[in-house]
Parts: sequence; structure tokens; C-alpha cells
Amino acid sequence: MAAGTEPKIAVIGLKKSFGEKPVLRGIDLEIMPGESLVLVGGSGAGKSVFLKHLIGLLLPDEGHVIVDGIDLTLAEPSVALRLRKKFGMSFQEGALFDSMTVFGNIAFPLRRHTDMDQAAVAARVRECLELVRLENVEDRYPAELSGGMRRRVGFARAIALEPDILLFDEPTTGLDPINTAVIARLINRMRRELRVTAVTITHDMNLAWKVADRLAMLREGRIIALDDPEGFRTSPDPYVRAFLEGEVIDEEEVAV
Repeated sequence: MAAGTEPKIAVIGLKKSFGEKPVLRGIDLEIMPGESLVLVGGSGAGKSVFLKHLIGLLLPDEGHVIVDGIDLTLAEPSVALRLRKKFGMSFQEGALFDSMTVFGNIAFPLRRHTDMDQAAVAARVRECLELVRLENVEDRYPAELSGGMRRRVGFARAIALEPDILLFDEPTTGLDPINTAVIARLINRMRRELRVTAVTITHDMNLAWKVADRLAMLREGRIIALDDPEGFRTSPDPYVRAFLEGEVIDEEEVAV
């Protein structure tokens, strides 16, 4: 990144607990414009909770999320809504509305958040489907699609409002290696053609290596490693090494 470039997203001292259970224990992280950051970690590490803080679906107990220089955690409701429109989010397994067709799912945010007429909505839906390499599926329902196709429809819905930032929540869970490779190519294509910043959370290192500019390891609510792919592969951290090698980790033998 160019010297002096301001972060697209700055996370400062982020903490979150549910009841007496701490989930995020103080996260500091900068995500630069146009960057693809991949956050990895085991189940229960706090990845999804972190992602929901970026878009304002959750508010922290302590700390701040700053988007384009504006503090989302302190913003007035109208300002917070404007900031959230900068984001497009692809939820786990697509999270499509089962009662709506593919067209209806992608058109939903356009109808809700814009004053586009039906012709313009239809044109935008087609554009989004073309970008994710899906054609002639507008009249089908989610139950009629494969798992990989549902994820791609979820991507199309996420980009419908032309966001600056794309968030991907476990985009390859349950997919075979071929579909995982397709999803990786699509994420990179959307980044390149839409010129967006991307944040992906995953436990799938096959995906992570393909789409990451930098990787962060989240463990027990803290970031314990942050580096580019080459640096991450050679991390001296014993937990990171064990995670990458698929080893069973004895917590008493790994320094916290």
C-alpha cells in the first residue's frame, strides 16, 4: 500500500462478552483499501462475532470500529445506516430466502434500499448474476440449486448495492475442492472488477491461500499472528504451525 494511505477499516481495542463468557478480548487491526484480509481460527475463536462487529450487527462492550474515518460504534443511527450500506455480506451457506426465487433474493436489497424501477432492478440482477457466472437461474428457488450455486447467488445479492467492502462468512463450508476453487476465483474476480476491500473468515486454508493478501489468526478472542501468506506459512508460533499442519493441539503445551 502507498505510504500514508488511511485504513478502510480500523479496529481498536475491540472487546465483547456474552454473559460471563468473553469472546473478543481486545483486537487491534487495520484493513487497507483494496486489501483482501482472511481471518482464520478454530471453532469458537470469535471469527463470526468479529465479522458482525465490522458491519454493526453487534456493538462492542469496549473498543471501536472505524470505517472511512467514521466511528461506527459511536455514530448516530442515520450515519451508522449510511456506513452499513458500504458493506455487502455473504452469510454462511448463502442464507437465501427459501420462499423467494433467485431473482427475488437478489432484487430484495434493491427494492428495499433504492428507488430503482422494475426494469432497472431486473438489469442489475442480471449484471450481478453474470459477475458470479450464473445465467438462466432467475426463476429457480434455492432448494433447486446446488450448494455452490447457492453461495454464488449469495455473492450476487451481496454486491447488488455496489458496496465498497465485501464480507464473506465461511464461504466454502461443506463444498468439495472443485467448488472451493470456483468460489476462490469468484472472490478474486469480484475484488478485481469491483475494486472492493474484502474480509473473509474461514477455517479452509485452501481458500485462504488463494484469496489472501494478509492472514490473521484468531485464538481465544485475540489475534496471535498477522502476516502475508509467505510469512504466515513460516510463522514460528506453535499454535499457528499446529493449525496449518492439522495437528491435535494440547493447550497445556502451547504458550498463550
